[in-house]
Amino acid sequence: MQLSKSLFLLAAQSGIALGQSNGTNSTTDVAYLPLSTDEYFSFILYEMLALSNGGGAATGEVMRAASRIEAGNYESFYSEFKFLGDSLHDVATSINATKFPVSAREAYFRAASYYRASVFFLVGNKTDPRLFDVWDVARADFDRAASLTDVKGERVTVKGPGFDIPVIFWKSPKASKCGSPVPTILIGSGYDAPQEETYHTIAREILDRGWNFVTYEGPGQPTVRRDQGLGFIPNWWDVVTPVVDYLETRPEVDKKRVALAGLSFGASLAPLAASREHRFAAVLAIDGLYDMRKAITDKLPASLVRLYESGNKTAFDTYMNAVKVSPEAPTMFKWLIAQGLWSFNTESPHDWLDRLGDIKLDADILNNVTCPVFVGKGEDDTLVGGQEQVVTDWLGSKAYLHEFKTALGAGEHCQLGAEPQLAQVTMDWVAEVFEAVA
Repeated sequence: MQLSKSLFLLAAQSGIALGQSNGTNSTTDVAYLPLSTDEYFSFILYEMLALSNGGGAATGEVMRAASRIEAGNYESFYSEFKFLGDSLHDVATSINATKFPVSAREAYFRAASYYRASVFFLVGNKTDPRLFDVWDVARADFDRAASLTDVKGERVTVKGPGFDIPVIFWKSPKASKCGSPVPTILIGSGYDAPQEETYHTIAREILDRGWNFVTYEGPGQPTVRRDQGLGFIPNWWDVVTPVVDYLETRPEVDKKRVALAGLSFGASLAPLAASREHRFAAVLAIDGLYDMRKAITDKLPASLVRLYESGNKTAFDTYMNAVKVSPEAPTMFKWLIAQGLWSFNTESPHDWLDRLGDIKLDADILNNVTCPVFVGKGEDDTLVGGQEQVVTDWLGSKAYLHEFKTALGAGEHCQLGAEPQLAQVTMDWVAEVFEAVA
């Protein structure tokens, strides 16, 4: 396959660039205004902007960074967000946290977010020390911020079969006051997002309802990948079941009212875990996704898919590794390859796609899920949308499908930027499920 010609076809035909609709979930509305001439930079900047809804960023700070970042330049992206991280870190450390805890907390939270963002595009070089050093600073700043919240997040390490599972437990103020167990929402992120980020998307909405908020990460996800060098695994129940075992030891947890939510790629992982782990009252798939590899290959040129399916690993790896560093290829596709190699801890793109294909849902797997399942759908999910109806059909009467509308700003992937709408719809649905539990 001739690289220059196939790269042109990739950019022109594949639809993997965010400016092109995936056809299945499209409308004539524009989901959001671009923040960069590089479409994937624009999406990630919008993702950062959305963290402002939950105190993880500030709009003026993100917009200033966006104005200075050179489109498609990973080092420029790193430098601008590292500058913000350092600046907010210096502000936070200069504040007397005993006298002004809120001010210090907010600055530490934003510094942590900016540090994490700075290394987002650096995964193409797995030996880059910044992937680890800057991340450690981000984690430390997040923990400083968490120690200054009214509901202090408690880091716990749960033992899994051959790996450790980092958990953050946010105890409900209601449970603290009344001394009785309350419902609990356990949330797992997806392909690249850390559990800390989830705090800024939906935590306050959950805690305000008087419930416990708990996050975790498994192999392939940011903390476990960095600290233990482990890539994603298909037997995701081996991650979730030990966490449920741990939750059942907590007196604050109403054992009959625990819901499992999965965001993005986590929307495949959560139902997969629930097919073996049956102690959940509800599962939430935000948004419905049964096969991420299919979502990727559906957007690739047919010639590239044929090369992968031919089994010629050497030729496929050579091509994909060349694309990963080519200035002609779309940023999203280059990042997707790099993130795949990073999160599965492999040097082979062919191996990455093979192993990604092992993590999927089907009718038989979903038949083993025993509780109600919320299936979210973004009307204009341009990343991996289009599989929600199939998931719903396979679940049958157990499923509740909800489409979030672009006209209200909620039609993007995981309702990016409209997190209050996501929380309202999902948590009201979960509340009714909890009410029905005997």
